[in-house]
Amino acid sequence: MAAPVGLVSITAAPAHAAESAINAADTAWMIVATALVLMMTIPGLALFYSGMVRKKNVLATMAQSLAAVALISILWVAFGYSLCFVGDGPWIGSLDRWFLAGMTVDSVNPAAKTIPEALFMLYQMTFAVITVALVAGSVADRMRFSAYLLFSVAWFVFVYIPLAHWVWGGGFLNRLGVLDFAGGLVVHLSAGAGGLVAAWVMGRRHGYGSENLSPFDLSLAVMGTGLLWVGWFGFNGGSAFAANSHAVMAIIATHLSACAGALTWGAIEWSTRRKPSVLGMISGAVAGLGTITPASGFVAPGHGIVIGVIAGGVCYWACTWLKHRFDYDDSLDVFGVHGIGGLTGTLLAGVFATSAIGGTAGLIEGAPQQVLIQLAGIAVTFAWSAGISFVLLKLVSLFVPLRVSREQELEGLDITQHGEALQ
Repeated sequence: MAAPVGLVSITAAPAHAAESAINAADTAWMIVATALVLMMTIPGLALFYSGMVRKKNVLATMAQSLAAVALISILWVAFGYSLCFVGDGPWIGSLDRWFLAGMTVDSVNPAAKTIPEALFMLYQMTFAVITVALVAGSVADRMRFSAYLLFSVAWFVFVYIPLAHWVWGGGFLNRLGVLDFAGGLVVHLSAGAGGLVAAWVMGRRHGYGSENLSPFDLSLAVMGTGLLWVGWFGFNGGSAFAANSHAVMAIIATHLSACAGALTWGAIEWSTRRKPSVLGMISGAVAGLGTITPASGFVAPGHGIVIGVIAGGVCYWACTWLKHRFDYDDSLDVFGVHGIGGLTGTLLAGVFATSAIGGTAGLIEGAPQQVLIQLAGIAVTFAWSAGISFVLLKLVSLFVPLRVSREQELEGLDITQHGEALQ
């Protein structure tokens, strides 16, 4: 008996159920990894972002992360998972799993054959959630909440879903051989490019360049960084989809890259400004985490240190010289840290990929063509995310204003958008 649309069948097992290879250890690890990645958005990203805005916008910034979790989770179950990971079309998946129709307790997805399909679906949901939430950092302090909700839905449908299918769901970038272990393209570069366009379309904050826009409470941001750092073990380690040595290697590379990124950013500030800032060190850590993400399952742990050092330097440059050179107001440096980090890490995956670890050789193992493949993935991701984000922002602005009024911005989004404020 077929499952009704909108429900997961628990009575009808598929014909291959008796041959199911679902592994208890893999399933247990992926349940933990799923919880860790969800923790990255709330409370991790919520604290990280809200600690870097002004006091009058703390609750509004947290509300954006919370809303992304609630909204995107439902849309993911409704059609997002199916379009991303069901079907083998080069451009988009199918709607065979609309509202999880036909999914059983024993069914598996070909991408993760040793865990239940329902768990694979849930794990991938947490990636969609945090990617949408990341974009909001570029327009913190000024975006209208209703516009954020509309843009988030549209961006999820027209940017995230296609990219996730192209890279991870068997789409054309996957067939081309693009390496993206855990989201350098799908998560970080796409969010960074979308955030950059949003910051440019909406314009700079009132007082940008002339007023003190320093963070309200960096201690919140430090706590958020810690939660993100630990959660990233599930983000990258979980992308092995098994409790095995591949996951362990990815976690080690992730941790070392974060350490190297924090130390490098801090060292640059120490040498140029005579003082290493806390904001700089946590920014370097997140830069290291984002940059190692696409390469984490393909490189040796020692490469993680090299990639972290590069991340600290390149992302520092992007958040200082590049940002000032082009004079855009990316409030929380989503493009400088995540966009540039994801781009850099994706390219470096093609350089350092080690066949003994990830099954694919990179430049240093005599496969220079992998770098060209990575560049193609970068170009497609940036162009798609930036171009579609611009169109979506213009469309949303036809229904509601994208940003609050000058008076509302000066008063603060906590009060004007949510009727609440910190005391």
